[in-house]
Amino acid sequence: MTDAATDTLRALYGTDVPPIAARAFSVGRLSFEMVGGDLRAIRVDGEEVLRGIQYLVRDRDWGTLAPAIRHLEIDERDGDMRIGYVADCVGPDGDRLRYAATIVARETGLDVVVEAEAIDDVTTARLGFCVLHPAGLAGAPLRVEHGDGSVEESRFPDLIEPWQPFTDIAALIHRQRELTIACRLEGDTFEMEDQRNWSDASYKTYVRPLAKPWPYVVPAGTIDRQSVRLELTGALSRPRPAASRTTEITMGAPIGVMPRIGLVVTPAEAEATLARRPTLIDAGVQDLLLSFESQAGQGRAEMAALARAVAGLPHCKTLECVIAADGDLDAELGRIADHVARSDLRLDAVAIYPAPDLQSTPPGSAWPDCPPLADIYAAARRAFRGLALGGGMYSYFTELNRKRPPLDRLDFVSHATCPIVHAADDLSVMQSLEAIPPILRSARAIVGDKPYRLGPVTIGMRQNPYGSRTMPNPRRERMAMAMCDPRQDGRFAAAWTIGYAAATEGAALDTLTLGAVTGPLGVIGENGPRPVYTAVAMLARMAGLERRACRSSAPDKVAAVSAGERVVVANLTARVEAARIGNVELSLKPFEIAEVVAI
Repeated sequence: MTDAATDTLRALYGTDVPPIAARAFSVGRLSFEMVGGDLRAIRVDGEEVLRGIQYLVRDRDWGTLAPAIRHLEIDERDGDMRIGYVADCVGPDGDRLRYAATIVARETGLDVVVEAEAIDDVTTARLGFCVLHPAGLAGAPLRVEHGDGSVEESRFPDLIEPWQPFTDIAALIHRQRELTIACRLEGDTFEMEDQRNWSDASYKTYVRPLAKPWPYVVPAGTIDRQSVRLELTGALSRPRPAASRTTEITMGAPIGVMPRIGLVVTPAEAEATLARRPTLIDAGVQDLLLSFESQAGQGRAEMAALARAVAGLPHCKTLECVIAADGDLDAELGRIADHVARSDLRLDAVAIYPAPDLQSTPPGSAWPDCPPLADIYAAARRAFRGLALGGGMYSYFTELNRKRPPLDRLDFVSHATCPIVHAADDLSVMQSLEAIPPILRSARAIVGDKPYRLGPVTIGMRQNPYGSRTMPNPRRERMAMAMCDPRQDGRFAAAWTIGYAAATEGAALDTLTLGAVTGPLGVIGENGPRPVYTAVAMLARMAGLERRACRSSAPDKVAAVSAGERVVVANLTARVEAARIGNVELSLKPFEIAEVVAI
């Protein structure tokens, strides 16, 4: 690789490791891509019918093991295509699993069969197929054939389902115009979850019900065989219109105001934030979210560090505080309030989260002991008199959807999102933007007109509700559940951030917190502002201005946000994209963001 190519990769992705290349296949009207053994973008006549078919091996913390693929063979004959390979997976404890995959593709569908063998005792949270239906099917009719032979006529959920909408699945059948798509599953007990909870743009059907214990052990020598069959009958009937080479951005009616823009400060990054105060001020953000973890032993020293970092700054300051909630609530919250007073930390609001809610409670699992949220919020009111009080979830919408707070005790509701809970490839991360509008609609259905503060919103994962840790990433890979994501250093994160802001259009957010000031989730790196800093500064200039509806003719390529006299656009692809806003023509480089004034 040339120096120029390496520099380009680092500028785009923060790493010189290129994205894994997708290999394209087609048989008649059927086409799909294969990436690392998984199938994605399964299309008929160019229209997506399934988002993906994956065979996944998860470790005990729900981390996905990367398969080492060998003996890849492709054979085309008699109108069929046959693909076979062998894959080896090694868990964090050295436990090994090997599987052989066979894919048969024909114009009328796909057969995917995997036979896996545990070489050692394998500890896993999940082993088997996941089938992804596109999030765009929300509200569409769906027939579910169950393992007991019964048939259920239903629909893909519109508002996001907190629990599994369907269980004991043998087949899922839906229609796209005159085309019938049947997905038949064998080899284990399958159920569906609404992956939009985690900002994945899909409905996921997977093996092993979550009500069963996990992690679990697959004894050495165990053979496991599973299969997925995709059957296609009929036709789409209407050809898709030819895509324009230029994305049209059109302005609509006013839709409220742009939210305040915020960033996080943690005690660990307080000194770095203090050193970068001029750069922070120049970003123009309005809010600072001060993160404090009492349950982890943080105390007066950490609170004092936060106070030093933000002393004299004009920003609205909210203390987000995780408490142990395992004893006297008044005593615990009173100590924290005392730390605030002794540190001379001037606050505008406080948000309280009990530590038992840091870990997700999957379907069928027992909820951990935790005082009633009403009691926690009442104690917080007594400790922090005169301050606005927030709650909800320190983690993600999933957990808010499953445990809804008593709204009459709160002044605002908040939660975070992270796009790499399940997958961390570039396409999946950008596709996660499709799930933001349904998350916000579903959240609004829960919180009503209560002020809604969203964030922090970052590519990297700040806390793992589904395991014991975030995944270490010393080699700076694109890794699910990792806090340190290399793309935070590249233009990718800047484009994704603008795309995220564009996706919040109908939510009437009070505040949008877009990562941290410094650190692995920060907008300022060791060598100065990262590209995402520019994105945040552009959005901060819009805060409080009248927002206008903004439509992109190709939202998977170019996103746009409009407020006041400004329009900010982002190229969400690794290609050059042409865009037009009124009479303004733009040629956007890969993952480039641009600001247009006075449209």
